[in-house]
Amino acid sequence: MNFYDDHHTELQEQFESRDLAQAMEFAIVQSELNDEAGRFIEQREFFFLSTVRSDGQPTVSHKGGAPGFVRVIDPSTIVFPSYDGNGMFFSMGNIAATAKIGMLFIDFETPHRVRVHADATVSTNDPLIDDFPGAQLLVRATVTESFINCPRYIVKHQRIEASRYVPDKDGKAPIAAWKKLPDLQPFLRPADQAAIEKSGESLTHEEYGELLRRGES
Repeated sequence: MNFYDDHHTELQEQFESRDLAQAMEFAIVQSELNDEAGRFIEQREFFFLSTVRSDGQPTVSHKGGAPGFVRVIDPSTIVFPSYDGNGMFFSMGNIAATAKIGMLFIDFETPHRVRVHADATVSTNDPLIDDFPGAQLLVRATVTESFINCPRYIVKHQRIEASRYVPDKDGKAPIAAWKKLPDLQPFLRPADQAAIEKSGESLTHEEYGELLRRGES
């Protein structure tokens, strides 16, 4: 499969970068992960996942976990879990539909980034799913292209703390704040309904909005 198609090359010709684009492809694009990229990926606490719906509509989402939640099995294989979310399964459904994903791993402190294109599957019974406590599904991605981009436009940020919602070694995590909204509780899974009822906690939309503004939800 060609890295560029006619739409890319048309723009490259228009802006006189065709030779440069070919040189860049030769210099940085690889068909699998090298050791340095693999180590970088496994050290990350989050990445951005792009997927494509069956009708061609793309989306992108943030995926997070403890360092090592994305595992490089070999130079061509990456696995990562899908933890409890809002029940939409949008990214996971897209993977099931089209299999095409993009993954962007960024260190905002250095800064540095690795991009990966892959074909992926999603499963509830992958042999490695038990290695990821709290995982509902496991994604297994076969790398088709990997490359590192210049970091010059990445804004530097300082890490403060990990998300408290990352599942622990037993797969347990705090209840998401939005699940405490009374008008959503009837639609939760029975286990979540029971947990909310046991806690006796409830939030108004105004209280939840304030948590969102403070980044505490």
